[in-house]
Amino acid sequence: MTTEQLGYASNLALVSATIVYALAMLSHIAEWASARKVVVREQPPAEAPRAELVAAGVPPAGPPAEGTAEGVAASATDAAPPTTGAEAELRTERFAQIGVSLTVLAFLVHLMGVAARGFAAGPRVPWGNMFEFATTGALAAVAAYLVALKLYRTQWLGLLVTGFAVVVLGVAMLTPVYVAPGPLVPALHSYWLAIHVSAAAISGGAFGVGALASVLYLLKSRAESRTPEVQGVWSRLPAAIEIDRIAYKVHAFAFPLWTFGALIAGPIWAYYAWSRFWGWDPKEVWALITWVVYAAYLHARATAGWQGRRASIIALVGFATFLFSFIGINLFGSGLHAYAGV
Repeated sequence: MTTEQLGYASNLALVSATIVYALAMLSHIAEWASARKVVVREQPPAEAPRAELVAAGVPPAGPPAEGTAEGVAASATDAAPPTTGAEAELRTERFAQIGVSLTVLAFLVHLMGVAARGFAAGPRVPWGNMFEFATTGALAAVAAYLVALKLYRTQWLGLLVTGFAVVVLGVAMLTPVYVAPGPLVPALHSYWLAIHVSAAAISGGAFGVGALASVLYLLKSRAESRTPEVQGVWSRLPAAIEIDRIAYKVHAFAFPLWTFGALIAGPIWAYYAWSRFWGWDPKEVWALITWVVYAAYLHARATAGWQGRRASIIALVGFATFLFSFIGINLFGSGLHAYAGV
């Protein structure tokens, strides 16, 4: 295939992946809408009144006689089928399974689109500009979600993850962020590009999943604070403490990768490219700020026992600094990292 054909195939795959992600998102929306009808059926406290009557010396009344109004009502109650809660639960699980299946399909198409982009532009690693890093970062976020799904059954993250992928790919494909495939600028001709950017992309995708989990933690903990037994849509989520634990594990995985990619591989590559390890370039500064925030998050959890709401807020601040170092500096800043444009 020619370069033009590969570029067209890449764009077609990325657009197709966006559409399938959108269908997965709709399935998860239907899942959450169906979950609103799932209720926890409360059992009437039948034994307590009988015990009280016996203790008071009054014999409890027997079952209502057949044919009486009370007997007919009791029989109807006993024979009545369960509420639609069971049906809603089954329907909710079906929507969840469809959403996960569509997400896996979209991920595979997404992966083919990113790979085709690399072949169309080189062949080379498809991480030479903001468009390519955005598509790879979204791919890494979905991959992190699928791994977490396998390990921790985090299908409850599906709506936010697929929505995130749709937004990132849509913005990348439909705005000036998009650039046609082309060769790398001379400064990027180094094997450190693959090392540095792959670590940053994987850790960034994991940071994104951790941030989404932190958002859901804040929502679930708020629901739990209002009622001891959460019903309806929030019943789709595990206990808040479990969400917090999963968010911590994701961040604990991503942080060493970010440390290596941003503060070890990056400076080494900078030395070979610009003859200095650190130059306080805007992107370097914000990468350091991101590292400091996430280091504070992990340190606070390990030493000060900061869990729950305060830890989640720090994690969200960390992801905001990551997004600014990636998007804000590229769009509004300047420096040596601006050689590839957006």
